[in-house]
Amino acid sequence: AAEGRGPRNLTSSTVGDELVLASGGRSRVFSVSIKDRAAIIMGGHLGKAFWYAEETGRMVTSSFYFDQNPGWAQRWNAAAPADRYLAETWSLLQEPDAYLFFDRDDRNEERPKEGLGRVFPHRVERGEGSFNYAALPFTPMGDRLTLDFVKALFEAERPGRSGVTDLLAVSFSVTDYIGHAFGPFSLEAEDNFLRLDQTLSELFSFIDREIGLDKTLIVLASDHGVAPIPEYLAEQGMQAGRLDAPRLVADANRALQSRFDAERPLVLAFENPGIYLDPRAAAGLGLDIALVERVLAQQLMQVPGIRSAYARSDLLAGRIADIAEARSVLAAFHPRRSGNVILVQEPFWYLGGDRYGSAATHGSPHSYDAHVPIFVAGPGIGHAVVHRSVAPRDVAPTISAYLGIAPPSGSVGALLAEVLE
Repeated sequence: AAEGRGPRNLTSSTVGDELVLASGGRSRVFSVSIKDRAAIIMGGHLGKAFWYAEETGRMVTSSFYFDQNPGWAQRWNAAAPADRYLAETWSLLQEPDAYLFFDRDDRNEERPKEGLGRVFPHRVERGEGSFNYAALPFTPMGDRLTLDFVKALFEAERPGRSGVTDLLAVSFSVTDYIGHAFGPFSLEAEDNFLRLDQTLSELFSFIDREIGLDKTLIVLASDHGVAPIPEYLAEQGMQAGRLDAPRLVADANRALQSRFDAERPLVLAFENPGIYLDPRAAAGLGLDIALVERVLAQQLMQVPGIRSAYARSDLLAGRIADIAEARSVLAAFHPRRSGNVILVQEPFWYLGGDRYGSAATHGSPHSYDAHVPIFVAGPGIGHAVVHRSVAPRDVAPTISAYLGIAPPSGSVGALLAEVLE
């Protein structure tokens, strides 16, 4: 098992944590994703998490969860299932004319993982005699590999068969990777959703055979949406662009050094969506950090593509307008971790700082990033389609109420009455 990965930075309990506590430790939580952070956050503090290692093509865990990978997981990895999927070609599931974006396959704005190419069929190129394992999450085969591992886990650990409620959390994260590389208005994204439907159907059918869906609560949701590629939108005639993080920091430093006659830079770094100031440099000049924050916020709001800038001191004191955007910023603000100035970009602008050089991203409070589905099905839940505004934060307290356990310690959502009635 690898060292160094676990829920250290998770500041709340999870539904799984509360389930284990409420059952006196008899309930079990298993979490699987191709993405390490997705598996770890869903697994919480008391669950067991597994994720994909891009270096080896294996599903791994860490010493926080196990001294070493369980025997069944070692045997699964020994069969090299990632090699089998990377030997496949990602072709269209349907005939080309069945797709909305069939004529938009080759777009210069797309930034696929090295070796995949921009057009169908996508093939994973070998590199130096071995497979390019890092490319797998950028293809639907990444979700297929995740499902295969979930089946192996299910058969080995046998969750849901001990007389208490167990929790299985699965993140099919390929949609995120493909969104970053190809954007939402792409043939790749369209084909991936068709294939994700098949993967979900297979998962539900498997659980029905193993346990029975009449004994299973299913919750399907997403943590975010994805913005269109800004260069693509600009070509269509819309206002869109890309903000460069290093330039943003350099310009901010020049402005602050000029304003306060400072020799040392006052800005340390940008980590989306916050700019971090150097408190020692400010103190050395005898400056009130709150003043520096407000000056910086005013300066940044003059930059094309930046819609709003919120000073940390104002957020802490509650000095914000009672508007949806400000409430979203405050909800995501952490008093010890967030930056000194929090930025919100204009719609369809890419706020830089993506270390992966993605074509598209997410992270704004705008509708395209916040519009996600929430699907709940299980025993005693009637059929309904709800069009009022709800949020992913409503899922945790609703599941907790359904199970009759305490909500997570950081829960701030509202109960979804339709699930509980």
